Amino acid sequence: MRLFMMRSVAAVLLGLGAQQVAAIELTGAVGRTDESTATVRIGLQKEFQSRWWQTDVGALTGYWDAGYTFWKGDKASDNHSVSISPVLVYEFNGDVFKPYLEAGVGVSLFDNTRIESQRLGSSFQFADRFGVGVRFYNQAVGLRAIHYSNGGLKKPNNGIEAYSLHYRVNL
Repeated sequence: MRLFMMRSVAAVLLGLGAQQVAAIELTGAVGRTDESTATVRIGLQKEFQSRWWQTDVGALTGYWDAGYTFWKGDKASDNHSVSISPVLVYEFNGDVFKPYLEAGVGVSLFDNTRIESQRLGSSFQFADRFGVGVRFYNQAVGLRAIHYSNGGLKKPNNGIEAYSLHYRVNL
């Protein structure tokens, strides 16, 4: 399973990176789950080429996000996941600082179906996210909450939430 996970990460990252290197952003995040499990995430983002509903207040845009997350559990319950998600972003206008709200639904694949006392039911999980942050120059910083659940496809469907501080920089 670990070999499959590593190949999946490489395929997703290479696929995003092959499009336009100048448009790729590197992301990193650290956080905790509702079970107090520490998380560390690294990923790549590719901005959508479109902006919708532009007004004096802001505009709707978005990005593709692909990443790898390490879940540091207690004792021998560490886990790994890869994910991909389209994310919609409402970015407020600003000269240097541009606040934003983001939301998206994607998919994740976990190495195993347990994170500490949480039983996920399946390695395949949906990932619903909501975040806030601010962009400045070629960077962004924000807070994000992601709920992982298999959507009732398999029992149990306990799910887990991860809350993180994230940072993004243009490559």
